[in-house]
Amino acid sequence: MSATIIDGNQVAAEIRQELKARVEKLARSGVTPALAVVLVGDDPASISYVTAKAKGAAEIGVLEETFKIPATASEAELVNTVLRLNKDPKFHGILVQLPLPKHMDEKKVCYAISPEKDVDAFHPVNVGKLLIGEPDFLPCTPHGVQQLLIRSGNDPSGKHVVICGRSNIVGRPLMAMLVQKQKGANATVTVVHTGTKDIAYYTRQADIIIAAAGVPHIIKADMVKPGVVAIDVGVNRIPDATKKSGFRLAGDIDFDAVKEKASFITPVPGGVGPMTVTMLLMNTVVSAEKKNKT
Repeated sequence: MSATIIDGNQVAAEIRQELKARVEKLARSGVTPALAVVLVGDDPASISYVTAKAKGAAEIGVLEETFKIPATASEAELVNTVLRLNKDPKFHGILVQLPLPKHMDEKKVCYAISPEKDVDAFHPVNVGKLLIGEPDFLPCTPHGVQQLLIRSGNDPSGKHVVICGRSNIVGRPLMAMLVQKQKGANATVTVVHTGTKDIAYYTRQADIIIAAAGVPHIIKADMVKPGVVAIDVGVNRIPDATKKSGFRLAGDIDFDAVKEKASFITPVPGGVGPMTVTMLLMNTVVSAEKKNKT
């Protein structure tokens, strides 16, 4: 029997409706949540991501403003833009769209964002708060994964979760979230990566497997146990001559094979992807709510 598909578009739409109500409540207090997006250069993928964020913001009533900076700008110019936005009370969240041109230090730029406006939750202050279980903001993709699990009836509490990948964007923060003694977490978490000698030994033990390795179809059907909940964070471009673009998107999980063993599974696209922007908007609303209380 095939797995139940966890529809990320549907869950994201549900959360956005909840956020819309929170934005309307803020509006009654005279507050409009506002997100500043800094776009450097004209990379098509980055422009597409920024457009999606602007569309999502408009949908729930969040003000989004994009600040475009030429790719030839200096790192100092970009940092100064961030510092100016830090001081602007109009904006509750700041996001610098990555990747940046090679002559700019992404870490330095991201660390320039005020932790109080760091809605991506990349700043060391926010990473530290996450680790000790007192986050102001939850990182967007990991939070999206957590919400997909909770809202599909797969609470991680007491489960063995195996995360494939140890990136600072997904693997490590997700591990930090799911081990917390809190609602929607409280799991036993194993992280496997390129240094793990026998990945399948661990993945076969997983009640919940979260693939975030960035390698297409690295998780095969013989690497999971029957009834596993499979969450695919991977978005990989696979050459496909039948497509106008010349490629198709594939996840880190061999979807067609694993769905015959899993109880629940997310597709690619349409699984985790729609959740990331939604959780970014949630962090912007959370920031506005915090500011409104001070």
